[in-house]
Amino acid sequence: MFRPTDADAALNRAVSSGKPGLARILSKLLLLVIAAASGGAAAAERVSAVRVWPAQDYTRITIESDRPIRHELLMVKNPDRLVLDLEDVDFASVQREIAEKILPGDPYIGQMRAGRYKPGVVRLVLDLKTEVRPQIFMLKPVGEYGHRLVLDVYPLVPVDPLMALLQKPEAKAAESAAPGSEAAPRAAPETAIEETAGAAPSAKGKPVVARLVTIVVDAGHGGEDPGARGRRGSREKNVTLTIARKLKAIIDAEPNMRAVLTRDGDYFIPLQVRVQKARRVHADLFVSVHADAFIKSHARGSSVFALSERGATSTAAKWLAKRENDADLIGGVNLDVKDRYLAMTLADLSLTAQISDSLKLGKAVLSELGGVNALHKSDVEQAGFAVLKAPDIPSILVETAFISNPEEERRLNDEAYQDQMAQAIFKGIKRYFTKNPPLARSTVAALDRAD
Repeated sequence: MFRPTDADAALNRAVSSGKPGLARILSKLLLLVIAAASGGAAAAERVSAVRVWPAQDYTRITIESDRPIRHELLMVKNPDRLVLDLEDVDFASVQREIAEKILPGDPYIGQMRAGRYKPGVVRLVLDLKTEVRPQIFMLKPVGEYGHRLVLDVYPLVPVDPLMALLQKPEAKAAESAAPGSEAAPRAAPETAIEETAGAAPSAKGKPVVARLVTIVVDAGHGGEDPGARGRRGSREKNVTLTIARKLKAIIDAEPNMRAVLTRDGDYFIPLQVRVQKARRVHADLFVSVHADAFIKSHARGSSVFALSERGATSTAAKWLAKRENDADLIGGVNLDVKDRYLAMTLADLSLTAQISDSLKLGKAVLSELGGVNALHKSDVEQAGFAVLKAPDIPSILVETAFISNPEEERRLNDEAYQDQMAQAIFKGIKRYFTKNPPLARSTVAALDRAD
């Protein structure tokens, strides 16, 4: 085998013998040999991180490196396994990064292990707990991430806990009316909803709870998308989930209301899917909870935003909408998947009525937030937020505080403040419903069929 040392010796002989032409040829040969040798040594790309995000919707596995990873995915039966072959990657880095990444509670993956399959190929094997429908795609570097190879493991039969809500008997309403139950003595609140406009009042003149008002609470960011970060290391995705869970608990305690979380764990959901989930349960309201950052650390206060079809109401609102809409780039969306339902959801529909109702809701919520925190702006702002584009659901985005402000970051991590913020949002929702009762379920279903 011709080695770099051989080429170097031949070059020295050519130079000393007075043959410049041969020396030039040998010089080029030496450079090629050295490049090939160094290229072979650097061919094994080190994997910098392997992250696993388990959830009921799906489990995501992200493999990050400095360069794109060539790969091949295979499905194997008896028993069910996914086999992912990674070309020209460093085996030791893969083995180190996958250690103890699969949690016992992962609904789809039982175990993940790596081995040397053949020269230049590392084989990653995923033992499955059930039949799955995998998707795999590459993401280019963005933000703090390098090249990412993303494997999404979906169940063969999608698990949809939101649709299950529609199939359950509305036990809360029945229990509240049942004789002898603890809830029976409670008077129906002012926001109780009738199934039809002509429903008869109860003996005490109060409206009868005929169905539950459904409010979708959206915890911003999650998984690969951490959202904004505070100086003390707080992550927006964690703060928003905590406040969203508190808000859900308050709503669920009402006899005529129920709340649905778009995510109830640390995993990524595309913006369009958040909208889709709200529409599939015929939500009466959509509230997205955030705690963003701004370029200036002294920016502070709570804000409420609604959708705008005609541009943002301020430079800050435009900047914030772009930052939120970029969440899909950071979190990682498979652009090769075409979903007709999602395309319809965010189609260019007339949103005039939705925006009008959203502004009313936003104003009611903003007035309550002012009792908990200073307001960044005294009016509801508007911008082109993708997550607010459900055409038939009043939708708002609540900025609970600026996580980039050191004092507000501290408050966002305080349980008392989180409780107060959730209560304020809820009071705003109730205030809105007092003047704007939602449509009957039959009417909502008819609108959905019309789509």
